[in-house]
Amino acid sequence: MSHSAELTLLSRPGCHLCDTARGVVTEVLTEYPTVAMRELSIDDDADLHDTYAEDIPVVLINGKVHNYWRIDPVRLRAALTKETA
Repeated sequence: MSHSAELTLLSRPGCHLCDTARGVVTEVLTEYPTVAMRELSIDDDADLHDTYAEDIPVVLINGKVHNYWRIDPVRLRAALTKETA
């Protein structure tokens, strides 16, 4: 299966907002089977940590910041619909 978009969740272990965001992303992605998801911990990458330490969780769609902190499922669906159209 080819992917029409890629969603990246930037997070870190022990982050309650990250846990909530992961749940929202996972639920929304059930509606978008062609979207690939990966999760990266900012603790494993110095550049990501330096850039996003104060903003996690961060959702990137096709490498561009979609949102951070609290992820709105309605807004995420709208962005994914646009990216996969």
